[in-house]
Amino acid sequence: MADEKIKSPAEQLREKLGYKPKNGGKSLSAETITAADNYCDGYKHFLDVAKTEREAVCETIAMAEKAGFVPFNGQKNLQPGDKIYYNNRGKSLILAVIGTRPITDGVTLAAAHIDSPRLDLKPVPLYEDSELAYFDTHYYGGIKKYQWTAIPLALHGTVIRRDGTSVNVNIGEQESDPVFCVTDLLPHLGNEQMKRPAGEIVRGEDLNVLIGSRPFRDDEGSDLVKLNILHLLYEKYDITESDFLSAELEIVPAFKAKDVGLDRSLIGAYGHDDRVCAYPAVTALLECTTPAYTAIAILADKEEIGSEGNTGMQSAFLRYFIDDLATVWGAEGRHVLSRSICLSADVNAALDPIYPDVMVRTNAAQVNYGVCITKYTGARGKSGTSDASAEYMGMIRKILDDNDVLWQTGELGKVDAGGGGTVAMYIANLNVDTVDLGVPVLSMHAPFELVSKIDVYMAHRALLAAMDRK
Repeated sequence: MADEKIKSPAEQLREKLGYKPKNGGKSLSAETITAADNYCDGYKHFLDVAKTEREAVCETIAMAEKAGFVPFNGQKNLQPGDKIYYNNRGKSLILAVIGTRPITDGVTLAAAHIDSPRLDLKPVPLYEDSELAYFDTHYYGGIKKYQWTAIPLALHGTVIRRDGTSVNVNIGEQESDPVFCVTDLLPHLGNEQMKRPAGEIVRGEDLNVLIGSRPFRDDEGSDLVKLNILHLLYEKYDITESDFLSAELEIVPAFKAKDVGLDRSLIGAYGHDDRVCAYPAVTALLECTTPAYTAIAILADKEEIGSEGNTGMQSAFLRYFIDDLATVWGAEGRHVLSRSICLSADVNAALDPIYPDVMVRTNAAQVNYGVCITKYTGARGKSGTSDASAEYMGMIRKILDDNDVLWQTGELGKVDAGGGGTVAMYIANLNVDTVDLGVPVLSMHAPFELVSKIDVYMAHRALLAAMDRK
């Protein structure tokens, strides 16, 4: 074998003193890349069955109960290794594995969100126009509205009937199901439409979902297509039009998660933001058998609209849970939180070479370079963010390096290019050391987002390393 090339003094010094993140496709072993591919098979299944926050909670509870988790009801006999969960209204969830160290030493938190941009049905959604039936919608979260036209859509959600009983709705996911669609204007007649600013090419009130065209037969009168739709819904789900007033129904893409690329290195799907961090947080906790510090995973709702409401991270459900947990050992929740750490598991934008002008390459996350640590998010002058301390960044950096986790750092675009936020600041406001850690995403907030399998797997390994810290 030929001798390895001897590095020059400059090369040696550059390697010793410089910083250069590594492409996992070249630097990781074949075994690790295979492990990443295998891990992502489970993630793709999760994406397909958990397209809404309610479905994500249900699927996660099923995974947790299979692993021995039980509901937390304030029981006083908790021991190291015990596994508990708290279901907050079926739309946010807390899972915990009790550690060996005293609760007053603090806990390890991993917080992700399970809501994604979508179209919500309005309270009175069903109408007929020109003998076509539609659902009227109100978009949820930050979307490019034109991306939601002319693609297959599915209907998910829960309806509470007049008598208080409930029914779950899921139409468009099975091969035999019908799908729905928002129509668009043909280019031959779209000259005036295309002169509008991009944000108005399709307006919010134009996002009406086509759901049928055949009238109720053997009758006369108006709105017979609408009547036929109501008849079909009544036959299948025993619901009437007034039941829409007490329903949460969401329109989401009908796509399944798919491998992307001839090398199958990427996953394309709806809802990577932020299930691509929620799933690794859950799987890391399920692997965390008896940690030193009590390990907690939080799956929150409403992040895409500011984390408001009683299932979002601005509510007190996490603080109340920590208070109740601390009470088991006669401690105060505030003392636990003040000694705790948190990884706010949320995505960052991946560098897209087709649109390089919004990024600074030296401070942008790249696909296949591992999980991304984001010290701060926010907009312009760091507005609307927490900013992790140097000490905490050093601690997380050491944990990742000691556990051979491939990681990188990145900002959310150029300083004045826009910006965004996560749940990090709401947890930091509880006096918890917090930093964002997540997967870089291409086409973020589009109906079909892209992530690297290597990066997803490294998110799992990063969160597991933090939960297993000594």
